[in-house]
Amino acid sequence: MPFSRGKKRTTSKIPKLNPKGLENQDGPQTKRSSSSPQGAPKKRTAFVDITNAHKIELSNPIKKKDPVKKLQKKVSVLSKNVNLKSVINSEEKLEELKNVECNIEKLEEPSSKAPIPQHLLPPKIPPEFDIDSEHLSDSTHTVEYAKDIFDYLKSREETFVLQDYMADQPNLNSNMRAILVDWLVEVQENFELNHETLYLAVKMTDHYLAVSQAKRESLQLIGSTTMLIASKFEERAPPCVDDFLYICDDAYKRSQLIAMEISILQALNFDINIPVPYRFLRRYAKCVNAGMDTLTLARFICELSLLEMEFVPVRASLLASACLLIALVTKDLGGWTQCLQFHSGYSVEDLAPVVRKLHDMLISPPDSKLAVVRSKYAHKVFFEVALMPTVSLETLERFLK
Repeated sequence: MPFSRGKKRTTSKIPKLNPKGLENQDGPQTKRSSSSPQGAPKKRTAFVDITNAHKIELSNPIKKKDPVKKLQKKVSVLSKNVNLKSVINSEEKLEELKNVECNIEKLEEPSSKAPIPQHLLPPKIPPEFDIDSEHLSDSTHTVEYAKDIFDYLKSREETFVLQDYMADQPNLNSNMRAILVDWLVEVQENFELNHETLYLAVKMTDHYLAVSQAKRESLQLIGSTTMLIASKFEERAPPCVDDFLYICDDAYKRSQLIAMEISILQALNFDINIPVPYRFLRRYAKCVNAGMDTLTLARFICELSLLEMEFVPVRASLLASACLLIALVTKDLGGWTQCLQFHSGYSVEDLAPVVRKLHDMLISPPDSKLAVVRSKYAHKVFFEVALMPTVSLETLERFLK
């Protein structure tokens, strides 16, 4: 269509480009060659390696070692060594050998060792008093340390010596304590706890009452709390707090029991590894190869003594020795032997006062309110030792001389 005169042709405005800008830009029809001087990106097709492997190959080309040059180096090194060896004189070789021999002799000389202190040496046990060597193959008996362990426990008794503390307890008396211990024996039997747990609970109760005044209403709380602590110390799976609240017939709250636990541990300075008679009793019974029935009779006498306040000041090892002696005489197994004296450290004269007190306890009429211990050991499981007649004092006196 012809344009009319007087009108300008409408054209699209194209911006002017600088000639410098044209040098670095390609037109729409320009092809990018692979060897373009401008360093433009290559045109690639699909399934081409897009990794940087080609760059690595270029930057770190693999250089193949020439085997001939390698052999030449080895030969030159060997030739140098041969030349050096040929230079060394025979006299220098002899001197070197002499120096080496001197150094070897110095190393072979035994070094002087300091003597081992006497307290670190194992205890010397005469063969006739050796009661542990038969269990050398059993690691649970700890034969190497058995004598040291019980010597250590015996030495710790000095720390836990008690006196009659009832004079300092205006709200309590010996009968109340006996009722509490009798109840603890029942708790130990119902929960099927170890006997060590029972003895430790009674010991902790006595030590706490010796330093802290208590009311009559809180006595059962103290006993159940000490049993809880002893269970944590001795048992593999101790009863929980709720179990002890249940056996107290919910007379106390959970917070009260936990607060009492804190109070007892603080009063005892957290030192609750108190030696108990039961451990010594089992140890001393091995000295005479006592049977289970004899050991159970000694346990019955020892457990019955827990109820009596007069045995609180007696040391655990001494009480265990006296109970075992009464059981041996009752079973007609002899008296206090040299082996027992060696391992316990007590002579017959040391045992005599405690043995007489225990005999008085056995022949005294039983209290109907404190019947748990006697009924426990009247069972067939415990060989009915509570039903056995008590040995006469005249028979005992023959073994106390």
